[in-house]
Amino acid sequence: MKIAFLGCGSMGEAIMTVLLSSSTTHPTVVATTRTAARAAQLQATHGIVATSTAENPFANIEAAQDASIVILGTKPYGIASLARVIAGALSPKTLVITVAAATSLDYVQKELPPRQPLVRAMPNTPLKVGRGVVGLTGGEYATAEHVQQAAEIFEASGVVIEIPEALQDAVSAISGSGPAYVFYLTEAMASAARSLGIDPETAAVLARQTVIGAGTLLEQSQSSPEALRRAVTSPNGTTERAIATIETHKFVDIITKGAAAAAVRAAEIAQEIRAED
Repeated sequence: MKIAFLGCGSMGEAIMTVLLSSSTTHPTVVATTRTAARAAQLQATHGIVATSTAENPFANIEAAQDASIVILGTKPYGIASLARVIAGALSPKTLVITVAAATSLDYVQKELPPRQPLVRAMPNTPLKVGRGVVGLTGGEYATAEHVQQAAEIFEASGVVIEIPEALQDAVSAISGSGPAYVFYLTEAMASAARSLGIDPETAAVLARQTVIGAGTLLEQSQSSPEALRRAVTSPNGTTERAIATIETHKFVDIITKGAAAAAVRAAEIAQEIRAED
């Protein structure tokens, strides 16, 4: 099996790293990048064949030839042109996977050969440490076997959830953008620690390790987040006072509105991409 990562950025490299370390089938992996320096870095780090479009304008076409799976990893605004470039090199059996946000299946499908199997994936950055969440949607010509193939690419990096495409923007707003919400919470906790007189270095450690520990507990516990929160919140105690104060500022509403705004922006980006194409 040959797997081609076209436009291999940090997310593509993360997927590739876990795939190479966990696969029992030992696939042939190739990659393309924009710059020669990035291609050299991928070759040196992973022992794969990587070529740059700066040095070889046909790099993407050559990488896609004879590939069983092609992963399109460029930015959303470049997905259509990339699909158009490689269309002639694809086998009818080649599975194409797009990991770009805000790019619908039909938008990519129209640039590929008729009936080309296509799957849309929405991974998030914790995939880089094997704790990702990936939303998968099969295209019109993708069979259950194709979707399973795509799932196997990502399963070593986290949890894979098959979803209708209509929910992809929602998944992006929750799990795609969600790590930033958690990092922002960590920043806020460190800021609160500083305001209580704790020095900046200690404040950063307290906030960071608390979030890491809570996440690990959440992962390993069979209890729901609500149950775990209630277990920490003793009646008339300090945590109860903190939660009550936070609730007065409508914390849940803030997160809900933020996620909704992210989903709206994803739809806007999709329209902008179509308008520019």
